[in-house]
Amino acid sequence: MSLAVLKSRALAGMEAPEVNVEVHLANGLPSFTIVGLPETEVKEARDRVRAAIQNSGFEMPAYRITVNLAPADLPKESGRFDLPIALGILAASRQMPANRLHLYEYAGELSLSGELRPIRGALAMSYAMLRGGKQCAFILPQANADEAALAGGTVIHPAQSLLQVCAHFASADATATLPRHMAQITASRRDYPDFVDVKGQGVPKRVLEIAAAGCHSVLLVGPPGAGKTMLANRFPGLLPSMTDAEALEAATVQSITGEFRTEQWKQRPFRAPHHTSSGIALVGGCKSFN
Repeated sequence: MSLAVLKSRALAGMEAPEVNVEVHLANGLPSFTIVGLPETEVKEARDRVRAAIQNSGFEMPAYRITVNLAPADLPKESGRFDLPIALGILAASRQMPANRLHLYEYAGELSLSGELRPIRGALAMSYAMLRGGKQCAFILPQANADEAALAGGTVIHPAQSLLQVCAHFASADATATLPRHMAQITASRRDYPDFVDVKGQGVPKRVLEIAAAGCHSVLLVGPPGAGKTMLANRFPGLLPSMTDAEALEAATVQSITGEFRTEQWKQRPFRAPHHTSSGIALVGGCKSFN
């Protein structure tokens, strides 16, 4: 076949909309074009994918290669589209079987040697698959497996390289090359700072206790050094343990910003930006929030 279509996902704020990765091979002078509103890191996939295919033992087809990332009006960023682009080229050039490609979604950045590197937003993408009722499985880098599996109900197949993914589709026993991954994360012991360390501050401590009991918001106002951050840092210790839904929502935000760590699962997040921080600094300069 000269056309291959695979599924992946972009990031847009808290959402992970579906993206069709369409790869077409045509006669003419060899070229490699990526369209569909790709940003610089996506355009650079041409060189990463070419080297990864060749170093994995395959041939880069000498055709006019056009890769379309649809929908065209959705911005595409990061290297997460490397894996589906490479698989699309191999399938379109008949170097690997394509009969089961539609059963999966794909995401992963490729190194020049063909190894899969971790991406950000893996949990957000698997969670979006779950909420959308998608029946597809998800193939992604090994380093993102635990994170993506937290969504629950989504079939995760971690891989270490492009060659391993290709072997998965070439094998008669699909589970032998890319077995299903189950989340190995357990909630770590809550270790929040305690109010017992604070001397004085009786009124604000009482206010925070009432707010925690009644699920109220709190605004602390005062000059630098008055103890606002110190008290706020101890506020999560008054709250009950996070539910699975709360933990998943918090972990999804951390996944999008690339700050998720397995030891943070079911730990209430706390951030202490400087009082002079700009709006961009508050969201970490992440393009997905712009």
